[in-house]
Amino acid sequence: MAYTPILKKLYDEQVVPELKKELGVTNPHMVPRITKIVLNSAYSADADKNHQAEVVKEISKIAGQKPVVTHARKSVANFHVREGMPLGCMVTLRGAAMYEFLARLIYIALPMIRDFRGVSNRLDGRGNYSLGIADHSIFAETPSDGTQKANIGLDITIVTTATDDNAGRLLLRKLGMPFRKSAKAAAAK
Repeated sequence: MAYTPILKKLYDEQVVPELKKELGVTNPHMVPRITKIVLNSAYSADADKNHQAEVVKEISKIAGQKPVVTHARKSVANFHVREGMPLGCMVTLRGAAMYEFLARLIYIALPMIRDFRGVSNRLDGRGNYSLGIADHSIFAETPSDGTQKANIGLDITIVTTATDDNAGRLLLRKLGMPFRKSAKAAAAK
C-alpha cells in the first residue's frame, strides 16, 4: 500500500466534495487542485562560495530534495553580474513531497512567525499564490541555535489549476492556509 500524505487525504475526502458544491461543478476533474510548489532563494552576485553552498544546503533541508542552481542569463554591469554567474537556487515539488511541504508550511512554519496574523489573501489573477519568507529559520528542519551566518530569504509559489483568484483562494482556504482577515470582514462582525 502506497503512502498518502495527510493533506492529500484531506483534499480527496473533504475539499473536493465541498468545492464541487460551492463552485457548482459536477465533473470532479474541473475542481481546482495544486499542481506544483516552487521554492526559490536568491543571493547577491558578490556572495562567496561558502554562502552559496550554505543556501543550497538549507533549501535542500527544507524541500527534501536538492535544488537547482540558477545562473544569470545576461550580464548587467550596474549590478556587477556576468553571464553564467550563479545567482540563486530553486526547487520544484510535486506529488507527495508537495503535499508534505505544504502541510509543514501551513501547520508548523507559518505559526512560528512572530506576531503572525495571517498571510495576504492576494493571488496573481490566475489562481496561483506567492508568498515571501524573510527568514528560513521558521522551518523545523533548520537549526536555530545561532550557527547561521545570515538569514536566507525564500519565495514560495503555489501553482493551482484554478481559473480565477476566488477558486484558488477557496481551495487554499479549505486546505488550511491562514489568510489574513480583511478590514471589511472584521468590521462586519
